[in-house]
Amino acid sequence: MSLVLTDLSVLAYANSFTLWHYTTTDAAVTGAGYFNNAAAMLRVGDLMIANLDTDGTPSTKFYVVTANTGSAVTIALYA
Repeated sequence: MSLVLTDLSVLAYANSFTLWHYTTTDAAVTGAGYFNNAAAMLRVGDLMIANLDTDGTPSTKFYVVTANTGSAVTIALYA
């Protein structure tokens, strides 16, 4: 599947940093281009709490935005 913008929401914002929440029935969100439609909103360094595979085997993971060219967004597991 692909990003559903209405399932991406802000939990907190301060000092040019945003903590996001995303929920999806998708099992993975790190594929190339998954968050590209949100490029105007996501900044490098933003954190995201993601509830994945909500209709299967649900899991929660934390991600960080590692790159944003203005049209292409890359995220990675937060370690």
